[in-house]
Amino acid sequence: MNDVWTTVVGTVITDPIKRTTQAGDEVLGFRVASNSRRQDRATGDWIDGDTLYASVSCWRRLVSGVGASLMKGDPVIVYGRARTSEYTTKEGVGRSGLEITATAVGPDLSRCQATMVRPRREPAPTEPDPADSELVDAVDDLAEHGVDDARDPEPTPVG
Repeated sequence: MNDVWTTVVGTVITDPIKRTTQAGDEVLGFRVASNSRRQDRATGDWIDGDTLYASVSCWRRLVSGVGASLMKGDPVIVYGRARTSEYTTKEGVGRSGLEITATAVGPDLSRCQATMVRPRREPAPTEPDPADSELVDAVDDLAEHGVDDARDPEPTPVG
């Protein structure tokens, strides 16, 4: 099967909904609409073209980030693997739709502003690593036995 990767720039048209699969994995889904527009050169008016609708599913780390950040009406950029799904409605009518399994989702900063919240990193350890002192001792032992020091030598002046 060929993977088709795509980017859709549009608007979130449904509130994201988080579900849990039977296997226990979380998935967050929403729908996005993307309109094409062009300017009529004769009148200068903007004319709306066709609308692309897509269902988006977010897995793993995207679930919490998208769930905490996006809601219906937000301008969004979605990147991911696209495929069509075919189904039959309750009335027996055959339909098809575009589904995107997202690998990246973010706000469209040409149409909004965003504030980033980054997870805190663990502070650097304050105690020296015992392995580091063992390495220094090993290099010192080599030097005592006439082996060149493996540490960086003093720079030699040029000139």
